[in-house]
Amino acid sequence: MASVLTPFSPPDWSNRLSHIPKYFVRLGNMNTPIHEWKLPNVPSGFKVYIKRDDMTGSTLSGNKVRKLEFLFADAIDKGCKNVITCGYIQSNFARSAAIAAAQLGLNCHLLLASPEVVRCFANLTFEGNVLLDKMSGASIYLISNMLKSSNYATDIKPRMEKLAAHIKKETGEDSYLLPGGGSNVVGLYGYIAAFQEMISQGILEEFDDIVVTCGTGGTVAGLSIANYLNQSKLRIHAISIGDNKQLFMGHINDLLKEVGLGDSVCADDIIDIVDGYKGRGYGLSTPEEQEFIQSVSENTGIILDPCYTGKAANGLVQELTSNPDRFQGNRILFIHTGGIFGLFDGKMDSYLRQRKHPEPVVLWNDLDDLSI
Repeated sequence: MASVLTPFSPPDWSNRLSHIPKYFVRLGNMNTPIHEWKLPNVPSGFKVYIKRDDMTGSTLSGNKVRKLEFLFADAIDKGCKNVITCGYIQSNFARSAAIAAAQLGLNCHLLLASPEVVRCFANLTFEGNVLLDKMSGASIYLISNMLKSSNYATDIKPRMEKLAAHIKKETGEDSYLLPGGGSNVVGLYGYIAAFQEMISQGILEEFDDIVVTCGTGGTVAGLSIANYLNQSKLRIHAISIGDNKQLFMGHINDLLKEVGLGDSVCADDIIDIVDGYKGRGYGLSTPEEQEFIQSVSENTGIILDPCYTGKAANGLVQELTSNPDRFQGNRILFIHTGGIFGLFDGKMDSYLRQRKHPEPVVLWNDLDDLSI
């Protein structure tokens, strides 16, 4: 397994950080493109572009693969044969971890939460991300606890540690624990490296603001720390789709301390967390959010997901309209963090069936039978 480890050469501007990883593993298709995005209802005067991190892979699509390149390298370097992680039932991170583990020959164990775990267990269907979890051979453990930052350390992590101890007793093998979303000091370097990639694509000269969704805080922490270290004039905005601003700020401040920047800067100085766009809550959608996703796909060909990017892009449009002074300038880069498989859990299907003005589906039996 050590043969898959590639030495990591950090960007020169990040050398002052601590906990710099020794290795990474190549999982994603990097140097994802940036192009203009004709996002509907953006006010005149603003130009929006999109960084296509939904193209980091097919089944490994999304931002999670960047974190996993460092996390799995650390697991392999430590001699672990198993990885254990957690997430909601349709977790993108859990799916990416399961697929990456299968590619690397590791065993994957997923603790997946559902608010109605008994009903979910009785009626569990393999749709969306769960289908790929199972096809990748992951072991799934359904739990009822909601995976919020406030109880991860006291409830979820102890469960993961108990499972790791059981695996050790049964097999003699060690397990590597991945926090939800890969949001720790190791996973942080996924978007330290990504920022260097974007520098090579001209972001420091061509944009004023970067906007990204925020689910666990790891991606935005990496971006904002990298932006700070480059003394960039860019402003980083993270649109919260789950927890509130205070929780994310606390997490980012903890990471700043871990990398040795806690005495130099705090989260409030380097990141703008935008609250107010989580709608009904994490993983839940309103008809208005679903309509927005449908409109964007019809008009731009960019597919957003209902949990993360749909809410973030909707929040971006609303903030540009109602609060334009929040932005540093008028050249906006939106980072698409993936999540397409979340569209296949049945909820968008139900929405499209009930839509007030659906596109017609025409039955055309033969050449002379078309009537529209």
